[in-house]
Amino acid sequence: MTTAPIWHLLRQGKNAADYNMALDEALLQSAPQLGRPVLRFYGWLEPAATFGYSQGYAEIEKLTMLRPLVRRPTGGGLVPHDADWTYSLIFPAGHFWHRLKAVQSYRRAHEWIRDAFATMNVPTTLAPMSQKEIPGQCFIGAEKDDVLWHGRKIAGAAQRRTRQGLLIQGSVQPPPIGLDRNPWETAMCDVARANFSVEWQNVPAIGEIEQVTHELRLSKYSQSSYNQKR
Repeated sequence: MTTAPIWHLLRQGKNAADYNMALDEALLQSAPQLGRPVLRFYGWLEPAATFGYSQGYAEIEKLTMLRPLVRRPTGGGLVPHDADWTYSLIFPAGHFWHRLKAVQSYRRAHEWIRDAFATMNVPTTLAPMSQKEIPGQCFIGAEKDDVLWHGRKIAGAAQRRTRQGLLIQGSVQPPPIGLDRNPWETAMCDVARANFSVEWQNVPAIGEIEQVTHELRLSKYSQSSYNQKR
């Protein structure tokens, strides 16, 4: 008898932007100890924007009036946050997802989102090719395999691979048809059960992870010296 793989689930409400980025990095740092994938859902206490780790702050700040403006631990361009549905996926080193090429894990995450929307009777597709984007702005135009609704990008993601694991940070700008976030989160969990044979458990040792989050928040993500470092 084959035992279903156990993944950890963390469903949160709205948090500050610097906390959100700090917790995602803390989960990546904790991936070897957790030893299992983590799916985290979260929101935003106030309108904010995040931008990719390698982006130049001087260029990014001209593209949005949203503040706070926080540098992500992952790549990618500028992403506005307010009513978007944000999630992160963390896989420990050695896991199947960690061994995938970046284009493969990107597509796999968006196939998951597409299938979750399908269970909600919302047809979406993956972009067959890149569409023209405004430099630095993730939701104008589209990259190959982004999630499209009626031809418009509604989901994108950014990634970071380290010796500790893989972090995927994603944002879904929900279609304007009166959808609620909670059923979508449930659909994501159900699709993982169906497609990946996953069983869900709460994240263990969350107190220790929160301590790392607190330290990262104070030392990095709340600091202009970090967010404006390049």
